Amino acid sequence: MQDIPKTMSAAVLTGHGGYERLELHHDWPVPTPQAGEVLIKVAACGVNNTDINTRIGWYDDSVEGDSSSKAADGLDSVSDDSVAGWGNTGIHFPRIQGADPCGRVIALGDGVLQDWLGSRVITDNWLRDWNEPMNLNKTGYYGSERDGGFAQYTTMPILNLGQINAPDWTDEELATLSCSYNTAEGMLERSGVSEKDTVLITGASGGVGSALIQLAKRRGAKIIALTSASKADQVAALGPDALIRRGQDNWSDVIRSVNGTDKVSVTADVVGGPVFADLMSVLARGGRYVTSGAIGGKKVEVDISHLYLFDWSLIGSTINEPYVFRNLLNYIENNEIKPLLAQTYPLEKIHEAQAAFLEKKHVGKLVITLPE
Repeated sequence: MQDIPKTMSAAVLTGHGGYERLELHHDWPVPTPQAGEVLIKVAACGVNNTDINTRIGWYDDSVEGDSSSKAADGLDSVSDDSVAGWGNTGIHFPRIQGADPCGRVIALGDGVLQDWLGSRVITDNWLRDWNEPMNLNKTGYYGSERDGGFAQYTTMPILNLGQINAPDWTDEELATLSCSYNTAEGMLERSGVSEKDTVLITGASGGVGSALIQLAKRRGAKIIALTSASKADQVAALGPDALIRRGQDNWSDVIRSVNGTDKVSVTADVVGGPVFADLMSVLARGGRYVTSGAIGGKKVEVDISHLYLFDWSLIGSTINEPYVFRNLLNYIENNEIKPLLAQTYPLEKIHEAQAAFLEKKHVGKLVITLPE
């Protein structure tokens, strides 16, 4: 067992607000694994919307706008004791965020088999009561209800870990996967996407959107990706059947070229806001709208008469069945999916990484690398 220092470098969220609330510390205590847990030396950790949403308190019901425009300075209406967590609960500060670590197990808590020592691992981020794994009222999220991976060391129960035996994948590439691909696979699973479907995907250049393309393609569905013209070539390389370039292409014409009709059976949305009405306008009778994000805005209008007359299903997707993560591990081992790593930033540049994330000029995922 390697020597474990008493302190570490960590990006610590001290409250809701702007970048100033995300502080870099070099003397933060290294956590100790409890029974059934391991200590992980983190090599890399992905950046996600939930990091920023939690920092600014965007999940609070009083917030109505998008998740980007106030993300640098924070929201005046949200205080540290606001009910501003993803599950309508408060966040306890200080908190180390970061839901997507990849690293190696270097110490074991009581009851953990020696086989775990030295394993390269990624995380299943849903913190569960494993006696009732789908009890939605007993579920937390890594980096929100428990300290996460924006630190040199982190702990996690072994029931929330996947061992990785994929030598062709770098640590940075593996750090692009867990949050985005679990979210995407959960959306497709909950909405029952199969080879019979045509799926319209929003936010196709982002972490979840690019994962949706790959995972829906794996299921044999026809895929139409909505993205900006500036990112169209990079998104096209992921293999969708067609692209809608936002503000340039006629949606109906593109959909008809793929589907023979101007309707789709599934809309997979992580944007919400202004795009919601357009998505519903192209949803076929009996179609399913599934969402796991609302970065463009949380408040939308629904025509209830259309909902029942067209037999639509509106599906929210957040907490996944445990098998979704296990399936993802198999996809990695079998090279059925590929990472989309846009850029890496060292931990000391986490503010710069979040600023770049908010600019949304990248395709795929941004990743924080941790010092040795």
